Amino acid sequence: MLLDKIKDLSAQILPETIKVRRYLHQNPELSFKEYDTCAFIKSQLDEIGIRWKPIANTGVLAVIEGRSPAINTVALRADIDALPINELNTVDYASKNPGVMHACGHDFHTSSLLGTAKILNLCRDDFKGTVKLLFQPGEEVLPGGATFMIKEGALQNPAPTAVIGQHAMPRIPTGKIGIRTGKHMASMDAIYVRIFGKGGHGAEPHNVIDPVLIASHIIVALQQIVSRMASPREPCVLSFGKVVANGAVNVIPDEVYMEGTFRAMNETWREKALSLITTMAEKVASSMGATCELRVARGYPFLINEERLTASIRQDAIEYLGEENVLEEEIWMAAEDFAYYSQVTDSCFYLCGVGNAEKGISSALHTPTFNIDENALGISTGLMAYFALKRLADRKDIALPYTNEP
Repeated sequence: MLLDKIKDLSAQILPETIKVRRYLHQNPELSFKEYDTCAFIKSQLDEIGIRWKPIANTGVLAVIEGRSPAINTVALRADIDALPINELNTVDYASKNPGVMHACGHDFHTSSLLGTAKILNLCRDDFKGTVKLLFQPGEEVLPGGATFMIKEGALQNPAPTAVIGQHAMPRIPTGKIGIRTGKHMASMDAIYVRIFGKGGHGAEPHNVIDPVLIASHIIVALQQIVSRMASPREPCVLSFGKVVANGAVNVIPDEVYMEGTFRAMNETWREKALSLITTMAEKVASSMGATCELRVARGYPFLINEERLTASIRQDAIEYLGEENVLEEEIWMAAEDFAYYSQVTDSCFYLCGVGNAEKGISSALHTPTFNIDENALGISTGLMAYFALKRLADRKDIALPYTNEP
């Protein structure tokens, strides 16, 4: 039985998959600088015997062909970059690169996809069609490596009928996944604001135009856009995480600098809200005698899991893991550049559990103590291989990517 074969292969390669993950974890590289990571992926593919080509500078596009490769194509994606975080874990495979860490699980994603590649390569006689492997750089930094992958033809010649990706999730225990149909993750735009006033002595506020006070009013006023202008049926978030006012106890500065993020699940509202944010910030500053410069760095669109594909993958996950281990996910207001794939073709992005409270593995993503339960690699490799093979299973030589019937 195909399912049992895949599970056996996943277990057999687990020690090597863990070894690969630990190498990647020890040698993290920042977005669009993943030169050694890229070379390592290529060497691993060479060992497996899988054809590859460079893409998006530090990315890799590999292809596995089954019988009758032109019948159908499925793409599997892993991101490969790390974060500018100094690791605090004391494990023997901790990052060797000071200030750089795989704190978002991209080492898990990459090693898992390499393991999946091994399984699929050994199952070439079990499917008809082609599997594309997308090892993508730069997920953590705008404009996102997915944009370059798409521009350089990752989804062409042949075009996949489905793109599938996963994300490590420590709040989900190992052995379980979370999946959601429809809108899953939010769009993301970065907001940069400078407020120019007139500084002076803190004891003489009547002689200044206080940019600190004005910045405070702007932050409070902008929250009205979320609470009073956005539809309560459409989730959105506006947060400011950086406010710099280089004054002192008795010094009011000339200028205040702020950085924030706006996230939404509706492109029409996204455009309107960004316009409102700009107008309101400028007018609040102007009404108080200051000037405001606001710049928006456009980020990723919202991520949508296509209904039929996701329903099919959910059923496959139940077959592979058991119904109790396939969780229904809520909307997640984090952002992911996998969203670009979902805007181009039918896609599904799910969360793979890597947490283990008994082992003390529970730190959140993007923290210096993030880690994974490596037993998750014994599940993730086979699960993604199963998803791919179910899309490409024999259907009387006709591609029916969304059905599981024999």
